This record gives sequence, C-alpha cells and structure tokens, in this order.
Amino acid sequence: MPNYMSHSQILRNIMMLLGALSFARSGTSAFTIRAIGKNSSSFARISAAADRRFTQSNVKLAQRHFSVRRMSMSTEGGDYDFDYLVIGAGSGGIASARRAATYGAKVGVVEKARLGGTCVNVGCVPKKVMWNAASIAETVHDMKHYGFSGEGGVEFDWSEIKKSRDAYILRLNGIYERNMANSGVESILGTASLDGGNSVKVVPDDGSEEKIYTAKNILIAVGGYPTFPDGEGIRENSMSSDGFFEMETLPKKAVVVGAGYIAVELAGVLQALGTDVSLVVRKEKALREFDEMLADTLDAEMQRQGIHICRNTEGVKSISQDDDGLKTVTLNNGELIDGVDVVIMATGRAPLVDPLNLPAANVSQKESGHIVTDEYSQTSADGIFALGDVCGNVELTPMAIAAGRRLSDRLFGGPEFKDAKVSYENVPTVVFSHPPIGTIGLTEAQAIGKYGEDNVKIYRSKFANLYYGPWQVDPDDKPKTGMKLICAGDEELVVGLHVIGMGSDEMLQGFGIAMKMGATKADFDSCIAIHPTASEEFVTMFPWGLSKQESGALNSPLNGAAPTEPKVVVKN
Repeated sequence: MPNYMSHSQILRNIMMLLGALSFARSGTSAFTIRAIGKNSSSFARISAAADRRFTQSNVKLAQRHFSVRRMSMSTEGGDYDFDYLVIGAGSGGIASARRAATYGAKVGVVEKARLGGTCVNVGCVPKKVMWNAASIAETVHDMKHYGFSGEGGVEFDWSEIKKSRDAYILRLNGIYERNMANSGVESILGTASLDGGNSVKVVPDDGSEEKIYTAKNILIAVGGYPTFPDGEGIRENSMSSDGFFEMETLPKKAVVVGAGYIAVELAGVLQALGTDVSLVVRKEKALREFDEMLADTLDAEMQRQGIHICRNTEGVKSISQDDDGLKTVTLNNGELIDGVDVVIMATGRAPLVDPLNLPAANVSQKESGHIVTDEYSQTSADGIFALGDVCGNVELTPMAIAAGRRLSDRLFGGPEFKDAKVSYENVPTVVFSHPPIGTIGLTEAQAIGKYGEDNVKIYRSKFANLYYGPWQVDPDDKPKTGMKLICAGDEELVVGLHVIGMGSDEMLQGFGIAMKMGATKADFDSCIAIHPTASEEFVTMFPWGLSKQESGALNSPLNGAAPTEPKVVVKN
C-alpha cells in the first residue's frame, strides 16, 4: 500500500521551504510544489490537522507565496495524475471519492450523465416522491372514516408534482456537485474506459479530444441499466422504469411487467393515483424471492386495491400500437390486454459494463456481465476496484455508499484500516409498495434450509393497524399488517425479521441495528413496548418473556439489568 504523507508532514515540508527562502516579494511568479495533496484553497482544512506549532498565520503566508499543483501523493513508485480515479458519479462512487479526499488523496471522478446516479435521478429519490404522492391520495380516500368530507372535490395534477419533483432532483444534482468541489474532488465529464494498466481513457461529451488519465487506484462504480425482454414491438412500444419519470401525464390504463420490487412499487403508485393497472408476472405471484408471508400479504392487498394480476404468463410475447395510439399487450399464455396507454417493463437490470473495455485491464466478469470482486472490492486486476450494482451483490444505494467509504478507508486511511470492509449480511431492505415492506435476514425457507427445521422457531402476528380502528367496515376488509420473527438455535437468535403494513419502512432501521448486534428473542422481549404503535408487536410477540434468557448483547439487558455506561475518563 502506498505511503501517504500526513497533513502535518505536508505543512512541515512547506515550512521548511519557507525557511529556506527569503520570502522575496518581487514579481508575481509563484513556485510550484509537486506531490503535495490539497490545492491552495484547502489550506484551512490542512492546517486543522497539523501540529499546534504551525500557526494559522504561517499557513496563510505559505498560501500567499506558493501555488500548489495537485499531483499523486504516493511516495512509492512513479507519478500519477490521481491517487484515486473513480468511474461513475453515483452515490457509491461519490461517497468513496469524498472519503478518500479527506485523507489527503488526489481524487477525480468521471461521469457522463447527471451526478447522483440511478438513485438520485431515476431511482430511490424520485420514486419515493411519487410514493409520497400516492400515499396522500390514499389518505384523501380514507378521510371520510375520520369525519372529513370533500373527497370528490380534491384533484390531482400529475404535471405539477412532476415539475416539483424534477426541480428537487436538479437541486440534488447541484448539491452533489458542490459537495465534490468542497471536498477537493475533481469532476471530469465524459465517457470512461480502461486503457490498460493504471490508465483510463475519457472521451469528453463536448466532442473535444479524448484524454488519458493515470491513477494509482481506479474504482469502477458505474451501476446498471434497465433491460427489455425480446419480443415483437416490445422495445418500441414500452418504456423502462427510467421512462416512468419522463411521463408528462397520468395514464388512464397501464400495464406493468415484472415481479420484482420495482414493478410492485410502480404499480402501487399508479393505482393509488387513479390509473387502471395490470401487473404481469411470469409465475404465480410477485416478490417470490421474499419471505412467503410478505409475498402473499402484498398479493392479497394489491388485489383488494384493484390491481389486476396476470399470473403464470411466462412474460410478454408482443406489444402492438393501434391507430389511436393505444397499445395491445399479448402475453405468452395467450392473454390479451388492450386499450393500454402505457406499458412499463420492469423485468430486470444489467451492469453498465459495455463502455468500460474491461478486457484491456484483465478485469474478470461473471456470466451475467457483473464484475467479479473479493470481499475488499478488489477485482482480478491489481489497483482496480469495483462496487455497487456493477458487481451484482446487494444492489442497494446505502450498500454501495458503505462499501465505497470502507474501500477508501483501507486504501488511504492508514494501518488501522488495513482490513476495513463491509458486511453484505443482514442488510435491511424496504420495498415502497402499497403497503410498504421491511425485511432483513433470512426468509423462513432459507432459515430452515440453513439450520434445519428442528432448530428454527417462527413467531407470527397479523392484525389491523389502529389507523383502521374507526373504520365502520367489516374487519376482514381492513388492510392487515403482517409480522414474522425467525429465530434459530437454542438461544433463539433472531436471524430473520419481516414486516408488511403501514409504517414498515420507518420501523425497520432500529430492528436492523438489533439484528446486526446479535439480538435474541429474549433481547426483543426485554425492550418495553411503545404503545400504541405497530412496531411494539415485535417486542410483545406471543409467547412473551418465555424464551431462554440468553442475550446476544455484549452487556445483557435481561432481567432488569442496569443500562450500559460509556467508557469515559473523569478529569478532576
């Protein structure tokens, strides 16, 4: 690993040069100091980490007399344009780049599109805005149960929320740009590809001459893109999930094709806002890879809401467009859906690797095209790393951010971070369906397969949220919240936690922390419930308090134990 100068060492070098010179103030020429991290505008941040004997006035004096040329800070080997060059300005790439810059590394990020990647521009963020809009529509529909009237006079304007949403995304793009600049990260616009060894070729978007950059370390964080299945007229007459965010009007009738979380999220949004929605799945139901309780509960709720689910279709055969602009969708099982305004294909995504020229650097790929990495994000090529959706391992934005930061810690953070890495186990996940889903850990089937049926104990609960209490309808017609706690071993370690229903998205994070820390059923029971909430059900599941009194905590909370105290030094 390269030996990087500390901020104190950098300043010492500057002060030594200052002492050797007479600070002649004639002319306007400036010396160039080679191989010293930050540029002159970052001296204030450098000085904060320096030894106390270097005063602010000395730093300002150095800034006046020297312009700093940012080159590779590595004291081993030759010069590079960058210590760290990141291909892809999504959340993971930017997080890793900014983290590396805090250690004094010279960092560049290459991006050909808007900053923020899929999540910010056509994923998590705009999707959540539309989910919020749909949730408000549901509240308006429900308000009569709470004594409010006037539902018929409430109108929804798709163009208005689209305009506000797009303005918000543009604002986020600007925030990403400013954050990178404030961190001293250089932004390079263009399409990047590997050029062998430690070199990256960038073709600028403005048509100017391509450039070659060299870097001691290269990170590939380009993400993925939505794919279309084969079939007559499918690509020409449908849109991807990206296209959903370009729609100018709310469609009257839509077909959403896919069984994953993107498909059920978009179907739920459109239905709540007033669209007649058909969801086309290849097999029996959506979310087949999730715990069966989640998939079955969502399936029943989507039908209750009015979504038509086309099952066992084996996918779409063809899509044709009539003279009036409406589409007819032909499924592989012979079914037809006609009079359709919009068809959204949410059947899968692929890694965006084609432009990268990976063979030039001997970077290995899986059969799916995803880049092969080890647990430290290292590819098969020395000095080239990859993370996020391009690797296909837990394709979630927060996962990429965490992996990116830990990678930079390991590369630039010093000996204490030499083994830094992330865990891809017990990653909490939320699906913003209607109702939302929260899940972490093993499904029931996975737990039984891993530990054996005799070693697994399942706790379940199903109820109507108190929100629906005042509704004067048949109890069976009230939407249900479903919860499942999966425990394994004699100590009943919690290895899976699954919830669907109102508030699932916001309650999961805390339970995720508990599971990461090795909580048992007894640990859950030791936490006093917050009443009345839905989340209290997880700490009161029947039978309560009768599990083996064994804690997974470093300091047990069981049997009325005193709270853990911090390790502090009290100064007299």
